Amino acid sequence: MKRALPPLNALRAFEAAGRLGSFKEAAAELHVTHGAVSQHVRLLEAWLGAALFERYNRRVELTPAAKAYLEEIGPLFEQLSLATARYGLLETVARRLTVNAPATFTLRWLVPRLATFRAAHPDVEVTVETSNGPLESLQESYDIIIRGGPDTFYGYAMRPFLSEERLPVCSPALLARMPLRSPDDIRQHTLLHTSSLPRLWPDWLARAQIPALRPAAALTFDHFYLTLQAAIDGIGIAMGPTALVSDDLAAGRLVAPFAAPRLPSRSYCTYVPDGKTDDERVVLFRSWLEREGAGSCFASQRW
Repeated sequence: MKRALPPLNALRAFEAAGRLGSFKEAAAELHVTHGAVSQHVRLLEAWLGAALFERYNRRVELTPAAKAYLEEIGPLFEQLSLATARYGLLETVARRLTVNAPATFTLRWLVPRLATFRAAHPDVEVTVETSNGPLESLQESYDIIIRGGPDTFYGYAMRPFLSEERLPVCSPALLARMPLRSPDDIRQHTLLHTSSLPRLWPDWLARAQIPALRPAAALTFDHFYLTLQAAIDGIGIAMGPTALVSDDLAAGRLVAPFAAPRLPSRSYCTYVPDGKTDDERVVLFRSWLEREGAGSCFASQRW
């Protein structure tokens, strides 16, 4: 027979919140946000078809049925922990480092550099998941979360490690066919856009003092990494973040025809749950990110 098991992450959040009597303390123990615990509890309540907590202004209390449910499932979590330790599986888990980062950043900056971290620390098993959502929307616990910033989130320690600006980039072949001697020459080209970043080109054109410029054509993509790939393939000109195109510029896959103006951009930052800031794996990876970020300087060039 198929087992009728509830969502296990939701069950874990309920067990912690019920045992500790607080969503806030459960979030700290599980290294997730208060909102994530609330979301998991609501998911479990929907699955069970019954309320688990009585919610008041500043506190929550288990319903009588939920209290009885917790008394039965609580020992199961302890048994699971003991069984895992007995079979030596905690040692493998202890070496694992979980990282959550935006997809384009992961593809274009993090992955090309991961080999250096693995060579220096082969005993640390890195698991990378991609997401562009805000911290409070994440439903899993991670050792390190990479997002733009600097921002402040309760329960997380933030440190910036990589700064960037944005400026036009295109392929050398495109520039050879249709030179860009001044920003006004952009009107002969196709501008590449990303649907989630609609203001990049209008803001840059305003800074270049040609806000009314109309390009020959425009092409919009739903993911930023597709926009950058289109630029590499010579389809048009993209607004390139200096941190994410520095390798392409160094390799000659892209060129930056104008050294200025540049659009300011948010820095990349690490957000680490307060309870994990002293974890050796976190310290190693965070320090490595900061060294790599310091070495990722972008040299201005003009075609």
